[in-house]
Amino acid sequence: MNDKTPSVRFAISDVAGECTGCRVAAHEAIDLAFAFQPIVDTTTGTAYAHEALVRGPNGESAGSVLARINEANRYHFDQRCRTIAIEQAALLNIEGHLSINFMPNAVYRPEACIRSTFEAAEKHHFPSDRIIFETVEGENIVSRSHLVEIFRAYRRFGFQTAIDDFGAGYSGLTLLTEFQPDLLKLDMELVRGIDTDSVRQSIVRGVLSMCRDLGVRVIAEGIETRGERDFFAANGVTLMQGYFFAKPAFRSTPAPTTTWLAR
Repeated sequence: MNDKTPSVRFAISDVAGECTGCRVAAHEAIDLAFAFQPIVDTTTGTAYAHEALVRGPNGESAGSVLARINEANRYHFDQRCRTIAIEQAALLNIEGHLSINFMPNAVYRPEACIRSTFEAAEKHHFPSDRIIFETVEGENIVSRSHLVEIFRAYRRFGFQTAIDDFGAGYSGLTLLTEFQPDLLKLDMELVRGIDTDSVRQSIVRGVLSMCRDLGVRVIAEGIETRGERDFFAANGVTLMQGYFFAKPAFRSTPAPTTTWLAR
């Protein structure tokens, strides 16, 4: 049974108060900023969404920032990522959706941990129904049932949900049996060279057929060549992301243009 129940709009006052994570002693804040990369709707040549990709305050790599995350500061880092991504997206006047990566292990009670997200959206006048929360089901997740609980709560709050890196490692079919997100991002290892690889083509066509049946929209991530783009376009995928369209831009947004479609 498809889990896509109608979303409900919430006010900040409707969201529960503190959870366990809120009471964890705050550590020194990790300085961070974001680069933004468009998820292009190839039917229009415009950005359906921009993914917020964490960077250091001067553009340092995501790895250098994430290396500083531990059990003690994970909750506060995850909360800061959400609020700063919304603040910077609002300053850049991003249109369309904003895709934010979250850490499931940093979410203690979804209905309480989401409060700062609503507050940031309200403060910076960014519509909360244009926020997408995405994550990858990985080996460090405490439990799949907890991730499913988070996803279901976020949907009730009116957010879109996305599974990232589908087809890589632990992210796979079992999660889909329990929750069908709005969006599914194919892992770039399935995308790479797909126009000349019959095995990848067979696997991806199977995934696309399954997603159509489940009502899940697919994003082809990591598109780098015209051949890769053309394969997905021919197979009905209209949302794509990758260097072929635009590299992540630090503290700015590369503007999608229809010339990308004719390359």
